[in-house]
Amino acid sequence: MTVPPARQPLLDVAGLRVTYGGVVAVSDVDLQLAEGTIYGLIGPNGAGKTSMVDALTGYTRPAAGRIVFAGRDIGSLRPYRRARLGLARTFQSVELFDDLTVEENLLVASEHVTVASALRDLFLPHRPPDRTGVDWAISVCGLEDVASKYPSEISLGQRKLVGIGRALARQPRLVLLDEPAAGLDTDESLELGRRLRTLPEHGVTVFLIDHDMGLVLGVCDHLMVLDFGRQIAEGTPAEIRDYPRVIEAYLGGHHAGTGH
Repeated sequence: MTVPPARQPLLDVAGLRVTYGGVVAVSDVDLQLAEGTIYGLIGPNGAGKTSMVDALTGYTRPAAGRIVFAGRDIGSLRPYRRARLGLARTFQSVELFDDLTVEENLLVASEHVTVASALRDLFLPHRPPDRTGVDWAISVCGLEDVASKYPSEISLGQRKLVGIGRALARQPRLVLLDEPAAGLDTDESLELGRRLRTLPEHGVTVFLIDHDMGLVLGVCDHLMVLDFGRQIAEGTPAEIRDYPRVIEAYLGGHHAGTGH
């Protein structure tokens, strides 16, 4: 019997190292993220989670390592080039345009500004925008009822979904979500989890970073745990939940009081 070849991971990271001066924020991390899954990254405060996301998306230049996305080495590409390849992200702070509606916030995020598009806008200023990605993101995030409202008129949970919707408006293959549940109450976190769980069904792979252990353990297929920039555990939520080094990192010793 012929064994089918293993599928190439959508994101393949080897030996990723991020340093700031003499401080090592991420130390030689390996990561393989399968397409169509939700992969979680957890760890105490200062573990290097955001530094890792910044390196993967091009906002920080790693000191060492290889980053391959969809079979292409993207380590030297700027953030906008990675975004055009289908790698999107959100940020911890939801910085929406307060003078634009939810729908308009997504329209702005969906625009691919190039020399060609700038020339078209110059000579065809009334050309209607392509709404395909925006309408899809509004539907996936359940924002239909607030699409015409301004950010100040909606709840924090809805604003968080707008932030995710902006990342989805370009219809990426992979979206990296940096602390999307920060500040949410239990009901809002549960609703966020329900929305995230549907993304692979829509062709979007998810890399989720969050302190909300209930959210991460409830929606992720696979998890990695960082502590002081080092990978200390990797596996399914069931495997991670009772892993001694994970319990120690969150509850014991030098990290007492910093975890969730």
